[in-house]
Amino acid sequence: MIQGCGSDVGKSVLTAGLCRLFANRGLVVRPFKPQNMSNNAAVTAEGGEIGRAQALQARAARAAPSVHMNPVLLKPQSDTGAQLVVRGRMAGTWQARAYQDRKGELLDTVLESFRTLQAEADLVLVEGAGSPAETNLRAGDIANMGFARPAGVPVVLVGDIDRGHVIAALVGARAVLDEGDAGMIKGFLINKFRGDPRLFDDGRTEIVRRTGWADCGLVPWLAAARGLPAEDAVALDRTMPGARRRVRIAVPMLSRIANFDDFDPLRAEPDVDFGFTPPGAALPGDADLVVLPGTKATLADLAFLRAQGWDVDLAAHVRRGGRVLGICGGYQMLGRVIRDPDGVEGPAGEAAGLGLLDVETVLSGDKVLRPARGRLAGGGAFEGYEIHVGRTAGADTARPFLVRDDGSGEGAVSADGRIAGAYVHGLFNVGAARGALLAELGAVSDGVDQDARVDAALDAVAETLEDCLDIPRLAAIAGLEGRW
Repeated sequence: MIQGCGSDVGKSVLTAGLCRLFANRGLVVRPFKPQNMSNNAAVTAEGGEIGRAQALQARAARAAPSVHMNPVLLKPQSDTGAQLVVRGRMAGTWQARAYQDRKGELLDTVLESFRTLQAEADLVLVEGAGSPAETNLRAGDIANMGFARPAGVPVVLVGDIDRGHVIAALVGARAVLDEGDAGMIKGFLINKFRGDPRLFDDGRTEIVRRTGWADCGLVPWLAAARGLPAEDAVALDRTMPGARRRVRIAVPMLSRIANFDDFDPLRAEPDVDFGFTPPGAALPGDADLVVLPGTKATLADLAFLRAQGWDVDLAAHVRRGGRVLGICGGYQMLGRVIRDPDGVEGPAGEAAGLGLLDVETVLSGDKVLRPARGRLAGGGAFEGYEIHVGRTAGADTARPFLVRDDGSGEGAVSADGRIAGAYVHGLFNVGAARGALLAELGAVSDGVDQDARVDAALDAVAETLEDCLDIPRLAAIAGLEGRW
């Protein structure tokens, strides 16, 4: 199990890299995360949803994503509440305090899913959440030591040297953990190192002396990881504006933005100047296309969009002849009205939409979780997925944006063709679809499928980990001596 001294220390990428490394060595590998908190979700073959980080790790392991790989998923809808997803299915909305008091009830479900994966694999690589040193969260824990101990899974603890104070972080974790929890940790590794690794030899020796844990290696800054989808929206805060290229595409950074890795392929396009517009900044006046992204709370983020003045910016963009595309929740916002009569995403209510498409949305019924394949109405094959609550109907749906393989239409397009929306995520992943969309803006795509980019990045990360980590020691910790 890969645990960390905090969030964003690189656990997800390291787990993915190790999945690919061990899979390349011929082992049957499965990823697992007992509890994840993310609005970035993926659809599985069973018709459930899991965190996209676990879907990436499944890809790294060359395995099909399964709901057992992430049996508990929390999707934040507000600062204090989240939608609870258990084995891929929505199980209600919980306030943080109530969930904290009752999360231990999910341990049996978590352990059962883990055993299911364990029975089919040579190696299960488990990712923790946050830090086991957050001892105030230890009661009822199912994400870190509360899982590791009943499951009997040895732990390697990751320290992030890029943040500084990494010796204090690792030694401090040893100091605050009780003996039972500390005894699960069999080794540590240092992540995100820049420079000459020999300069930290004394530091590694000090950590071993103070903790008694085995040194499993020092990982350099993984440049190849930039080619992998980010798990957390915190990564968007580090987005830097690019130089002006042939086409400019802007995405407003909604407060509950979801599945933002939809846009990774656009960021890689040489003809595209892509950028997320942060709160407090205006949408760029020279944008060719504004994309409204998915969101976990459509009505709340519609209000957030208006509070930022982005509705005014969007209206001006349209008057100048600019194009707008809405994805999932962004598609819902483009319509005339959004109704949530049952309080699916928060307090029951309704709000006027942006009025750019002649459609209306009602947030009710079962959540739609399914893969989607077909072609853009304007040409270009796509392959993506749907993950949403709500049904959208209206006059503009007579001009669908997408056509599925079965011939049915999806989404809507305005009469002038400049406003469009659909529920499908992953529209830009396939080079053919992305090329068709960019051609309408006057840009030429590189035509590379995103899956190929991700696979190349996973191989590069695995190769680096092979060089810098003590793989035999990690294998021994995992109990692989007889199968290595």
